[in-house]
Amino acid sequence: MFHFRRNEDKKKTTTTTTITKAAAATTNCVPVSDNSGSSNKGELERVFTYFDENGDGKVSPAELRKCVKAVGGELTVEEAEMAVRLSDSDGDGLLGIEDFTKLMEGMEEERNKESELIGAFGMYAMEGYITPKSLKNMLSRLGESTSIDNCKAMIRRFDLNGDGVLSFDEFKVMMTT
Repeated sequence: MFHFRRNEDKKKTTTTTTITKAAAATTNCVPVSDNSGSSNKGELERVFTYFDENGDGKVSPAELRKCVKAVGGELTVEEAEMAVRLSDSDGDGLLGIEDFTKLMEGMEEERNKESELIGAFGMYAMEGYITPKSLKNMLSRLGESTSIDNCKAMIRRFDLNGDGVLSFDEFKVMMTT
């Protein structure tokens, strides 16, 4: 049977999601990695140079915020500071190229996970959300027999808005905890 836990670290998830979207927009359809999964150093350096507005070889939280905003994203001061703090290897409050590369590679991994989740969500969701009936049907196809009441209980644990179904965002929380 499936076991689920609620994600308590929503702030970090939101920050990662926001920066991931911004990074995807700044690379403007130029992948951070190629089909083999290895990093494309030249493209990462180009993105780094774009983010490093003052040319000091470092990306500050303010530069990160400004660039995210330029590509249509929203990043609070706290989120930008957290993103830098989580990736800053030398503790100077700034991202060097190595730190930035690790951050971007981590975001590429997050985008890949998101794509996988979209595919998995599509298996369960018939009307754009997961209902107890669609969950029961999919579990039956996977060899897990359960009742509608059990499916309702599973959904209820992650149904953040109380509408009785799981949206994609609620499904992501369920699958990443």
